[in-house]
Amino acid sequence: MKWRLAVNGALAVVTLSASSAAAATSVEPVARARNGGSALLVLQGIVVERERPAGYSRALFEHWRDVDGDGCDSRDQVLKRDSVSLPQVDPIDCNVVAGDWVSPYDGARWSDPSRIDIDHVVALKEAWDSGAWAWSSDMRRAYANDTSDSRTLLAVTDRVNQSKSDKDPSNWLPPSKSYLCTYLSNWIAVKARWGLSMDQSEWGRVKNLVTGSCPGLTIAAWPGLPTSPATTTTTRPNVPQGGSTVTTSPAIPSTTKPSSVTAPTTTSAVQSTTSTVSSTPGVSRVYPGAWCSPEGATGTYTNGKTYVCSKTNQSGTPYSDGRARWRQP
Repeated sequence: MKWRLAVNGALAVVTLSASSAAAATSVEPVARARNGGSALLVLQGIVVERERPAGYSRALFEHWRDVDGDGCDSRDQVLKRDSVSLPQVDPIDCNVVAGDWVSPYDGARWSDPSRIDIDHVVALKEAWDSGAWAWSSDMRRAYANDTSDSRTLLAVTDRVNQSKSDKDPSNWLPPSKSYLCTYLSNWIAVKARWGLSMDQSEWGRVKNLVTGSCPGLTIAAWPGLPTSPATTTTTRPNVPQGGSTVTTSPAIPSTTKPSSVTAPTTTSAVQSTTSTVSSTPGVSRVYPGAWCSPEGATGTYTNGKTYVCSKTNQSGTPYSDGRARWRQP
């Protein structure tokens, strides 16, 4: 690899060895822009380069985990945070079973958590293509579960999130026009905070939108990057929507998942994150919005409502993770 630099009017050629170039990819993300301020100035500090999509897999970003050891996985943390009313939370496993959410992308209101997706504002694939391919697995895990800055993860309408998928602002913008400037501010902040790059079309589109639609847009300062504790061990009971169900170190997540569980009792210590129930309503506990099996099973939650285990939402749109969830028929 060669870099050409102008030094005192002369042209110098610097050659990086293959080993040096390889070593550069092991560096953890470093924010490459100022911490907050004018959106255009922050944007100027973001590196513009071609994306690197090769090798992406969603499994490389272990998500919906309890990375801070508080007993709640990141999905439930965001559901609790974004509910505009006091959410109903199962005290055994921190599963959010009800609340009131207003999706910022489309303004829709929901009280059933199964209608809510937790959106990575900068999608996992977009993050990978923009620099996360060089991160360690711990850093990707920290990004996928980041609740330390509310701009990284948002509770939004499921079908709107699925239409967004992994698109950047050059290909997708929120349906709510009133949210455009906030969305652009969040996008720039996440990219800058995590040291992620933008490709030319993305950078140009964001700049044009900010200049034309959001003059004077500013970005609030962001906290330092989260880190996963290397020695803390956390034991969690049944945690719908993510996470290992055995005692693990957050830095070395376990991939072992029991295939089924029985109804919770006071003596149960560890249970599966995916609930398996009989087709007879009420046999086992139902967790609205949680992963479930087998597809087509039905159950009744404690509020008396019936739920079905389905890989699609009520509109028939498949969930983006391909897994079945408890939702109302």
